[in-house]
Amino acid sequence: MDPALLRERELFKKRALSTPTVEKKKSETVSTPKDEPKKKSKPSSSTPSSGGGVSYKSMAGSSQYKFGVLAKIVKHMKSRHQQGDDHPLTLEEILDETNQLDVGSKVKQWLMVEALANNPKIEVNQEGKYIFKAPFKIKDKKGLLKLLKQHDLKGLGGIMLEDVQESLPHCEKSLKHLANEIVYITRPMDKKKIMFYNDKTANMSIDEEFQKLWRSVAVENMDDMKIEEYLEKQGIRSMQDHGLKKVTPAHKRKKPNQRKKQLKKPRDNEHLADVLETYDDK
Repeated sequence: MDPALLRERELFKKRALSTPTVEKKKSETVSTPKDEPKKKSKPSSSTPSSGGGVSYKSMAGSSQYKFGVLAKIVKHMKSRHQQGDDHPLTLEEILDETNQLDVGSKVKQWLMVEALANNPKIEVNQEGKYIFKAPFKIKDKKGLLKLLKQHDLKGLGGIMLEDVQESLPHCEKSLKHLANEIVYITRPMDKKKIMFYNDKTANMSIDEEFQKLWRSVAVENMDDMKIEEYLEKQGIRSMQDHGLKKVTPAHKRKKPNQRKKQLKKPRDNEHLADVLETYDDK
């Protein structure tokens, strides 16, 4: 065959083979890098939501940090009050004593405006200084004894031991000195101790048989209504007389006017007393 024809044939084959394959390869090579970032972009689209979660956690962490600073301050103010240090402090002095001088300005502003100002355990004086606010204002054993006597006289009941420990500096020493003046009762619901004044004038000797009868009656799970029903069944109605009674004010009678009384009096013809005659005898 003619070598020129063979060359043309080979060129034709090369063109026919080269044109489709090259296009396919180009399309595949071009499409794959375009598709890959799209597939990768899906998790990147979810990253903002995860980023939001991180910001929320950081916000929660910041609030947790702020309340941690506040808790340290309240605990320190309470401990120094129990040790007898009752002079007020500024915020900088409190942060210095609690080793928290690295607190930022935002947290300091939050402590001054919201946290310490509205805290029930912290009191702010007129100078803007802070002091621990105890449940009771007592400084020594005399103040504690006076408080217990007032509660006993006014019928206010007992005082929680933990409130006294929180209020009275050097509480354990005072309680040892007043051991004979105080009676402790443990509350069954939460096992907390309640203090009462030991009024020795109210002590009286009671027969042992009566004490046994008193202790034999179980009233743990009974309220006042059930006790009253039980007493009524036994023919005892003494509980009806207890409690405050409503006193109805007596209605005052209005005094009639004197003018009306004068009008109702019969009028006699006194000026004709000499002229009148009686005809009974005739």
